[in-house]
Amino acid sequence: MKTIHKILALTSVLFINQAVVAQKKNKVLNKALAAQEAEYYKIVDVPIPKDITLEVGGLALTDDNKLGVSTRRGEVWVIDKPNSEQPTYSLFASGMHEVLGLAYRNNSFFASQRGELTELIDDNKDGKVDYYKTFFSWPLSGNYHEYSYGPRVDKDGNMFVHLNVTWANGGQSFSKWRGWLLKFNNKGEMIPFSTGFRSPAGLGIMPNGDIFYSENQGDWVGSGRITHLEKGDFAGHPESLRWTDEPNSPLKLKPSDIKSDYLSMYEYGKELKELKAPALWLPHTILGTSTSDIIFDTTEGDFGPFKGQMFVGDQGNSRIVRVSLEKVNGVYQGAAFGFVEGFSSGVLRMIWSNDNSMFVGMTSRGWGSIGRKQFGLQRLVWTGKTPFEVKTMKALNDGFELEFTKPVDKKMAKDIMNYKVASFTYKYHQTYGSPIEELKSAMVHHAEVSKDGLKVKLTIHGMRLGYIHQIEMPNLESKSGELLLHNKGFYTLNEVPGGKLKSAHMAMADTPKKVIDQPKRATKMPASWGKKGADEKIELGTIPGLQYNLKKITIKSGSKIQLTLTNNDDMLHNMVIMKPGADTPVTVGNMALQLGLEGPELSYVPDTDLVLFHSGIVGPESTETIYFTAPTKPGQYWIVCTFPGHAYTMQTQLIVK
Repeated sequence: MKTIHKILALTSVLFINQAVVAQKKNKVLNKALAAQEAEYYKIVDVPIPKDITLEVGGLALTDDNKLGVSTRRGEVWVIDKPNSEQPTYSLFASGMHEVLGLAYRNNSFFASQRGELTELIDDNKDGKVDYYKTFFSWPLSGNYHEYSYGPRVDKDGNMFVHLNVTWANGGQSFSKWRGWLLKFNNKGEMIPFSTGFRSPAGLGIMPNGDIFYSENQGDWVGSGRITHLEKGDFAGHPESLRWTDEPNSPLKLKPSDIKSDYLSMYEYGKELKELKAPALWLPHTILGTSTSDIIFDTTEGDFGPFKGQMFVGDQGNSRIVRVSLEKVNGVYQGAAFGFVEGFSSGVLRMIWSNDNSMFVGMTSRGWGSIGRKQFGLQRLVWTGKTPFEVKTMKALNDGFELEFTKPVDKKMAKDIMNYKVASFTYKYHQTYGSPIEELKSAMVHHAEVSKDGLKVKLTIHGMRLGYIHQIEMPNLESKSGELLLHNKGFYTLNEVPGGKLKSAHMAMADTPKKVIDQPKRATKMPASWGKKGADEKIELGTIPGLQYNLKKITIKSGSKIQLTLTNNDDMLHNMVIMKPGADTPVTVGNMALQLGLEGPELSYVPDTDLVLFHSGIVGPESTETIYFTAPTKPGQYWIVCTFPGHAYTMQTQLIVK
């Protein structure tokens, strides 16, 4: 996952209303949305004893429906009757190194530690491990970013483990197989499967055996994404290619073969056949900030109307996203929608219960998340009610077909003004993350509604292969008058039926770029300060745990300030000087969450009177200096990072005397 320097840490539209009143309204609407979601999917706490720190790293059900829970503190707990109001906890194993994945196979738990896949054997069946058997080990360099995820077990009993790259100079692979997916067959043999991963926190296997993984924004990764993996695939991060000289490597690419600074992975994939473009992009800060687990709905309708679809966790935003996948010309792609938010901590692991509810395991220590608890275990339960949603979104060669969970109001659905479409992409480059690139509007030319009102075919001018297509339907209603519970979808268009878009539907003209006026960001010393310059020069840095290195800064009222942010972290940060008020940092942080696709361009700083001065977004191992005149009114002000999800913990008091 995206992580803070030298310890575990993880953070963690097109139309923006920048008025303060509107931003406050959006904050209320988010709470209202969570309440609406609860009508259909209820979040239920699994009680945790007060003396247990259940920082969930992995979840696995035993054959007798007990829930195994591995923790970041190296323990495995077994919970009897986990669906009940009074579950029973027993400590099965301890003393391991950060177990971020757990599986159950052949009457044994298998745990992914930092440096090995371990079988936990209970010979006498007393509910406690008797010995730890190394199933397979891999070397470690000691770098804090060497996380290991898994194992996932396929239908044939093979196990798969994912390994992070280390964090140094934009991501490195100091130790063998870092950045790889490793397969272990029933004979215990290790088979390198695919490579090119930065921080692959989630791995999901479809019932048919197809494998998908989730990636987190960072160097070479513009935004969170989901990729279909086949043997020999290269998923984009070049550092892991250091190990392709190994005799069992399925590909021979080397880091020096990779070119940087392409418009997109899709475009580069036309040139580099081994490069696997994502099946799906999850727009950063809009659908999440720290992509985590993947599971598929195998409940045969017992979890609602989304049979066979994918659910993706997000640690930073404490939420789960829903994905409707399809295969076009042999290539996976699809659309992502909001699903459920409001979990108590950062969502890391999900698993189905025997009653077809979903267990959700969470952790947040050092990893910023919107859910404020340090850890948690909850169940997501379908109430039996069906929400009005876009059930599926499928590509046509001249538009999209939307299928709904309930019949639409046909008159509204035929009105093309009820749809807004735009497309964009992310740059493929070594730089941390990517801004929104090539943002263009598209035009809905025609809307055709099926007789039963469950489907709408949209003919669209301006579709583009290789781009993410955002569709908004804020006013569309069902036949019974319900608004869509989630009215935005993001479809990653890699292919269309027939292989070619209709020529009549070429890309539209560029959307006129807004002139972003941010006068509160002054990166040049004012000429009026003269030769003397600043009265005070202050340096602010970052430390592990989503923190600035200074808790308090004192300045004189009316003084001329030169303030430098040095970001020695491995993620993006800014610094925003705010007015006094105990709730001001979180209030402005929540406003930043609403900025949508234009958030990066605005440096995630909303237009509000609560903000006095601010920097831009500062990348890893970079700096920015701003200049401002201190307020004349004494008091306690704030310096806060408003990158989505950071404002809850990344705060410094600014005392004006």
